Amino acid sequence: MATRKGREGEMLESVYSVIALVFVLVACVELCDAATVVDVYRLIQYDLAGVPFGSRLANLNHHAASGFAPAADLSRTVVVVPVRNVNISFIGDYITQKQPLGGLLFLLPRMISSENRDDKGRDDQTFEDKLMRNKLVELEQLLIHSNIPYPVYFAFEDDNIDDVLKNIKRNDATSQPATATTGGYKLVVSTPEPKKIVSPIITNIQGWLPGLKVDGDANQLPTIAIVASYDTFGAAPALSVGSDSNGSGIVALLEIARLFSLLYSNPKTRGRYNLLFGLTSGGPYNYNGTHKWLRSFDQRLRESIDYAICLNSIGSSDNELWIHVSKPPENAYIKQMFEGFTEVAEELGVKVGLKHKKINISNPRVAWEHEQFSRLRVTAATLSGLSVAPELLERTGGLSDSRHVLNEAAIIRSTKFVAESLARHIYGHEGKNIQIFADNSSLAVNPSYIQSWLHLLSRTPRVAPFFSKNDPFIMALKKELADHTVEVNAQNEVLDGMFTFYDITKAKLNIYQVASVTFDLLLLLVLGSYLIVLFSFLVITTRGVDDLIGLFRRPPSRKLKTA
Repeated sequence: MATRKGREGEMLESVYSVIALVFVLVACVELCDAATVVDVYRLIQYDLAGVPFGSRLANLNHHAASGFAPAADLSRTVVVVPVRNVNISFIGDYITQKQPLGGLLFLLPRMISSENRDDKGRDDQTFEDKLMRNKLVELEQLLIHSNIPYPVYFAFEDDNIDDVLKNIKRNDATSQPATATTGGYKLVVSTPEPKKIVSPIITNIQGWLPGLKVDGDANQLPTIAIVASYDTFGAAPALSVGSDSNGSGIVALLEIARLFSLLYSNPKTRGRYNLLFGLTSGGPYNYNGTHKWLRSFDQRLRESIDYAICLNSIGSSDNELWIHVSKPPENAYIKQMFEGFTEVAEELGVKVGLKHKKINISNPRVAWEHEQFSRLRVTAATLSGLSVAPELLERTGGLSDSRHVLNEAAIIRSTKFVAESLARHIYGHEGKNIQIFADNSSLAVNPSYIQSWLHLLSRTPRVAPFFSKNDPFIMALKKELADHTVEVNAQNEVLDGMFTFYDITKAKLNIYQVASVTFDLLLLLVLGSYLIVLFSFLVITTRGVDDLIGLFRRPPSRKLKTA
């Protein structure tokens, strides 16, 4: 009896061991399904005056397809589209008609990636480069002005994802959409639900270079303000580096501050003007940060400003710049300022034009940064490579604005042009062919300094609502300005409530290669058959054939047992 129980115990242990082994194998198979994991960047989600825009969802768990199959139900399908092949008109119609879709994954060209080893600015762009940039601009404007009820992500092309896309296309070529029954690839992004960013902070940074005041002179020195907005906006906040808009303006401001700090460090070469440097935030949102910064000035300071020059997008033009003003060109201050800049431009081989755009005080829309100064009756101008004022949320440092499109020579030339124009006005050298910041001198523009900051800016997304008060980038700007100016301080303000932003800008995309249900059923049948045969073998060897047959006999009824 004891021997029989021992055999039964051994048999049960063997069966349990086999079942446990099967579960382990199944678990291992499940873990090995992942084909690749890639970084993805979510389309921005925001509300403008209470109206929703952008992608309203973040979680993704659907099969992949390489195109929009006619008459197919795509409500549980993620369409993977390389931007170079995208039909923007079709995408626009699809979104407008609110057709069902599980999600969209756009594949961006490698050339705009900050990880691209050849990320140096180029002085010449091929026709294909310009076409790609125009397509990115058009696609971005479509997406940020649409209300899209499903997840939309961006990823960069690479070898892994290219291989996955080839396999998806191969599967789609069989005219069988990827489903649970046919298998294929599954795209999974697991993130929390996006939440509103409460009271986003914008930070303005300012620094001074005080001018030389003669003893006994009670009058306040005039001030020249050099200003640049540093933040960006784009379809993918985690990719909005704004190399030109307005990375070029930031770099030029920092280099001008460095050059004048050399002059102002010596009382003999210090000018009779105060220089105020301002790095402002909220640029894409009607220059909200500039508005709050100026409102913090006392009346005496505002009245002391001789003029303000705002730097915007000066890195993509070849040798043509535009001075945008709000006051008429006949205005004495505007005329004097323009003549001073034109004189230097002719010597440096830079073309400069003047554009006048009257502001409407009753309209809250602000197209250029200098308009915030003009609303307070301060003479100001914007120097830009753009000849026309951009629309709201346009040319704000989005997907197409990468280091790849920058013209570094243009930035160096524009920086020297602005510095030289300011210096001649400050030191009264108008009409004199004197170069204060001459090449190969101790006061020459430093290309290495400009390149190092362009490198940093072209890798740093700068969408203000996603910054913290003590963000490392803001601290770096403040420290750099403090190295060249005095009385540096940062002003933290709450962004006005017309815009509402939501978090989750970056995630991990898991791409799984899944087998069809048919394969799963076949595998289950084979494993089941194996277990039955194994179980039968163990019963026969330990208890005999009769016991095995007895397992399948119907037990006798109670009446028969009683009889």
